[in-house]
Amino acid sequence: MEEVVLRLEELLFPSIADVAVLSVDVNDEAVRIEARSTVAGAVCPDCGSWSRRIHSSYLRFPADVPSGGRRVALCLRVRRFICPVISCGRRTFVEQLSGLTRRYGRRTERLRSTLASVGLALAGRAGARLARVFGVPVSRSTVLRLVEALPDPQVPAPRVVGVDEYATRKGRYYGTILVDVESRRPVDLLPDRETSSLAAWLAKRPGIEVVCRDRAPFFAEGATVGAPQAVQVASLAQPERGRRAMRRRPPGLPAGSGP
Repeated sequence: MEEVVLRLEELLFPSIADVAVLSVDVNDEAVRIEARSTVAGAVCPDCGSWSRRIHSSYLRFPADVPSGGRRVALCLRVRRFICPVISCGRRTFVEQLSGLTRRYGRRTERLRSTLASVGLALAGRAGARLARVFGVPVSRSTVLRLVEALPDPQVPAPRVVGVDEYATRKGRYYGTILVDVESRRPVDLLPDRETSSLAAWLAKRPGIEVVCRDRAPFFAEGATVGAPQAVQVASLAQPERGRRAMRRRPPGLPAGSGP
């Protein structure tokens, strides 16, 4: 029997330590798993003190990743501990199982991660529809909240950066967009197109070797001041007025000639 329980723990919680499976109940619609923590104490989230003094315990029922087309619900017995530090503002605290639960969480960490991955791929509405297909009824707003809660990805410093302007209100408010030319992905947005803003941004990234920019003087000055070691590549794009004139010119009429 002990060997069976150990195999259940390895199957149900392969990457989570210090969790004991007490029982598993399976029916046609759901799987209910009773479990508890095997750690003798917990760390206070405010002061970081270790405590073994148990105040009380209660049950939590976080939803987990479905299995075999069935919903999986955990029945976790969690303990509330007394903080040993008298001056700590948190008199009692509840243990959290690392990699499994978080404060006020109604889903396990792996279910949160699964839904966030679905949201990253499909966004809100389509992500919610797919989640219902594999047995997790969830709203599009919840999917989007899980995506927003993800930490910002670590973006490597670009070697070749493209600089251009963007408009939040055309003709009135402009900012600066910076793009990693090699990966073709936006790196950052600056709230204006001032020389000082671009120079400060480039100065923090000494690994930049090439700056691709248009011929605006504020971009040229910012690149020179902020990245003097970089090679500047200026755009040869025609002005907008020239492009409009080219579009209006009748076919076969040479440039510079009138109608």
